[in-house]
Amino acid sequence: MDLRLKGKRALVTGSSSGIGEAIAKALAAEGASVIVHGRREAEARRVAEEITAAGGHATVALGDLGTDEGADAVVAAVQKALGGVDILVNNAGAFPMLDWERGTPKDWSDLYNTNVVSMVRVIQHVLPGMKAAKWGRLIQIASAVGPQPEGGMPVYSATKAANINQTVSLAKALAGTGITANAVSPGPILTQGFKDLFAPIVKQQGWGEDWAEIEPKLQETMIHSPVGRLGRPEDIAHMVAFLASPLADYITGANMRVDGGYVTSGN
Repeated sequence: MDLRLKGKRALVTGSSSGIGEAIAKALAAEGASVIVHGRREAEARRVAEEITAAGGHATVALGDLGTDEGADAVVAAVQKALGGVDILVNNAGAFPMLDWERGTPKDWSDLYNTNVVSMVRVIQHVLPGMKAAKWGRLIQIASAVGPQPEGGMPVYSATKAANINQTVSLAKALAGTGITANAVSPGPILTQGFKDLFAPIVKQQGWGEDWAEIEPKLQETMIHSPVGRLGRPEDIAHMVAFLASPLADYITGANMRVDGGYVTSGN
């Protein structure tokens, strides 16, 4: 299927690894010019070089979106490289394992800035150009714990619920502009970050280091996904690429769950 993304310009925040990397590569494979964003130059450049080697077009923008100055620098680099943004994928964020006892009020405030306000900064930068073009895509990467929070990750869960709320508000505010806003909520995705997060549990259980053997044990004891496996970054990238395309013109204000059935509610 041709997603009609040739000539489109995309900024994927937090795309130097994991889900963001897969999204950047998927958009580039469909013909979009992609800005690979991150804070670690070597990793961002690796992703951009791999996209280029595969025949795509990619440029790097470095900066911390947790500050106004960092966001300004990133958007300035994007403007210099591409002249604007047609597709913004807000993927950058953090997912610390902070429970109700260990998460201090400052932890709550800091993570809200990292996972929610950072998206606001970039959205406000790119909206004028999208409005002028009368076309745009704003895609927020939320999480399955947004609609179905975990008891052990209340801080992260709250920020992901906020991302979904942001998206619905954006869709309503942008009615009639040609710009759509949607959220994509991954379930458990087998990234390096996921492996690091579950490393203490894996060690405690004595499951070894081979993730081909660890994955089914997690599925049987903790995850219980109806599809019988953990997700892969590409599962999320495929959904994002579709939502970014002109083929998804009639979808806005949606929270697209890509979680293997992990969320048990209808939200």
